[in-house]
Order: sequence, then C-alpha cells, then structure tokens
Amino acid sequence: METAKTVLITGSTGMIGSHLVEHYQTLGHNVIGVARASASSRLHDQYDYLIRRMDLLDLPATQEVLKSVEPDIIIHMAAQAFNGNSWSQEHYTHLVNFNSTLNLLNAAREYSPKAQILLACSSAEYGLTEPGEPPLKEDRLLRPVTPYGVSKAATETLGYQYFANYGMAVYLPRLFIHVGTGHPPATAIQSFARQIALIAKGKMEPVLKVGRLDTARDFIDVRDGVAGMVLLLEKGRPGIPVNICNGEAWKIGDVLDALLQIANVDVSIEQDDSLLRHSDEAVLLGDQSRLLELGWQRQYSMQDTLQAVMDDWLARV
Repeated sequence: METAKTVLITGSTGMIGSHLVEHYQTLGHNVIGVARASASSRLHDQYDYLIRRMDLLDLPATQEVLKSVEPDIIIHMAAQAFNGNSWSQEHYTHLVNFNSTLNLLNAAREYSPKAQILLACSSAEYGLTEPGEPPLKEDRLLRPVTPYGVSKAATETLGYQYFANYGMAVYLPRLFIHVGTGHPPATAIQSFARQIALIAKGKMEPVLKVGRLDTARDFIDVRDGVAGMVLLLEKGRPGIPVNICNGEAWKIGDVLDALLQIANVDVSIEQDDSLLRHSDEAVLLGDQSRLLELGWQRQYSMQDTLQAVMDDWLARV
C-alpha cells in the first residue's frame, strides 16, 4: 500500500478541487483544503478533510499554512476561473490568478521546497487559432486574447520560473474545459443545463438565452481530467506543459442540442448580446499525445458527461 501523503489543495471547494479531494481521500491520504471563507462545497460534510479558510493573497497567512502543513503535494486550483467573467473582472482576474500563485510558490520555496506542485494552467493560453491549425500541441506559440487567458499564461510562466531557477517540482497541466456536476452556471454548458432544467420544471418560460453557438471546444469530463492530473504527478515531468483534453471538439450548438434531447423539452432560442465577448476563439482543440504517453485513458463519453450535468441541474432547481 502506498504511504499516506499530505496533500494541500487550494480551491478545494470548487468543482475540480472537490473531485481531487475525493480522489486523494479515497486513497487514504491526508487532505487539507484551502478555500475562502465565503466558498461553499459540493461535498458538504461527505468527506472528513480539514478546510483552512483563508485568502491566498495574504502572504503571511499562506506562509503559515505551508509551514504548519508541510505538504508532500500541493495542487493549486484557486483562481478566478471563468473566461467569460474575466472581461468584466479584468483587474481582479490578474490580481488573483497571478498573485495567489506567486504567494503560494514563494511560501512553498521557503517551507516545502521538495513538494510536488501542480498549477492549474489553461487552454485559454493558446488564444486565436488559424484554420486547420488545431489540434494544438504544447510547444505552439501562446497567443491569449482574453484577460483570463493572459493571466493563466503568466501563471504558467511563473511556475516555470520557479522550476527552472529553484529546482522545484512544478507541474504544468493545461486544462481544457472541464465539465461536471456542482458547477455554477458561469459556462455555456452549465448555463444551458440550468435554463433547460428550469423550463422542464415549469419555473421559466421556454425561451433559452445563448451567446455564440458556432464556436467549438474540447470538453473533458472532470473525472477524466482529475485522472490525467494525478497521472501527471505520478509519471510526468515537472516544467513540461501537458494538455488535459479529449482530443475532440464539440460545437456549442451541438452541445445545446444534446442537452435538449436529454431533457426532452422544446424551447425557443434567443441570442443574448451580453453573453458575447470582445474576442472569442473559434476552435480550441488540444493534441493529447503527451497525456496518452502517461497511460491516460478516457472513461466518460460526452453523452455520459452531459447526462450527469443535466440530472444534476434537474435536482438542483
């Protein structure tokens, strides 16, 4: 049996963070989560793990946690994590995403220099693509065009700096869009599913508000994504970006059609101009070669994922 490790997970109440908590708890590791005082978790009291309520922008508090916990593994999921919201929260997005990472790496360098550190990087770093260019390989030039994408490119570069200069084991997964239960309606899939659930329950007129439906994204089930990140820590190399993706792109309109079919409801569709962005990548499709080399295998189809999300929202509304 593997020796129990101490795993510190920031953003532990979020969708991806909470799934990571479940994974390491199930294996018998000592899990400590970090979350803001206002954050609520889909896990509720299901798992007995210690949550430290704090703000990673507070460097002394971050240093105190690293000093007292002495983690073997640090997984950094805390962030302003929504690409669309970054347009209206530009300053906050850069402040939180870069400075929280800087404080965490600084504290880890001082108090846990031997820890494995995984930073949540993003496919939004790739930015605009030319026709025929995808699937995107990790060595392709980054051209982020959203505040969120820029903040994540800076975060990844900061992680590489600490790897290159201080010899710290910093792992750099580039997360494509993770989809799962317990997520707020801040992304297209979650917004669609929530509206459809409200319509199905008779709590909303059958008019569904949407943004662009012609863009395409590489979606991955959060459970498959977590498995990929765990494999990266176990078998991958620090300092080397790895796409966490499925290697297939779904048009947003096709996702909407699939959700409507699952819920078996009829709706009218209206475009909401407030959901349109200043700049929006036409296609984000990842090359998954490095992920497959780690031994990763997909377990959940897109239909499985959308069914779980739809069932979740039908229960939540």
